[in-house]
Amino acid sequence: MTWTTLPALMYHSVSAVGGPLRDLAVPPERLAEQLAALSGAGYRLVGLTEALDLLAAGSAGKMVAVTFDDGYRDFLTHGVPALRQAGAGATLYASVGHLGGHAGWLGRWSPDFGPMLTWSELDEVAAAGIEIGNHSLIHHPLDVLTAAQLRAEVVSSHDQLEQRLQRRVRSFAYPHGYNSARVRRVVEASGHDNATEVGRRLHTPAEKRFAVPRFQPTPDHTGADLVRLVEGAGSALPARLRQYAQPGWRMVRKLARKAGRNLT
Repeated sequence: MTWTTLPALMYHSVSAVGGPLRDLAVPPERLAEQLAALSGAGYRLVGLTEALDLLAAGSAGKMVAVTFDDGYRDFLTHGVPALRQAGAGATLYASVGHLGGHAGWLGRWSPDFGPMLTWSELDEVAAAGIEIGNHSLIHHPLDVLTAAQLRAEVVSSHDQLEQRLQRRVRSFAYPHGYNSARVRRVVEASGHDNATEVGRRLHTPAEKRFAVPRFQPTPDHTGADLVRLVEGAGSALPARLRQYAQPGWRMVRKLARKAGRNLT
């Protein structure tokens, strides 16, 4: 592939869990292996906004954007040290309304993922040089909300992050990856200048910055697997890697849509 394209990675919890959401958690030792393999292959590992800015400036080089969704406490205890050891940057997308609690949209699987970061811990993450992005207020699929609900989810969370952290929040991650033209307009109008979905393919400069696709590493990807994934994306991936790329967020979205019917 050429270096005018951008592979982006979507992590969630830095832990080991079982059950249907297993693929949403990568253990610390596996994360360290994956990051080391990418660095060893010559990739510069950065957060999403930095990657997009470099890409737009024509100085991207060989790089991978690294992102983590939701804001689990294990990111501070395990993710930050792994990133530091690899000399990597990243973007952490915080689900603002769940900070200090649990991932309520995961239903009965929520405790498996452990607690969410608190506001003070999120500030520690930012102080460590990690970009903080917005992952909405209470993590409902945005494409099924009313206009008022959508605005509350996007605008309130963005403003809270900027006010509490005293930092500009430029990046947004759509909960469960789902978006629409209406959703993208609200995200852009609320102060973000880029956003990311799932997609499982490379991002190119010709695409809009408000639907950047990402690949999901799983606990079954070795470091070598992940290098092959970002280098072979868009071509004929081995069947095993295609299978691994089917994430547990399908189950998560089903749970969240059910909960979303109770919104008022």
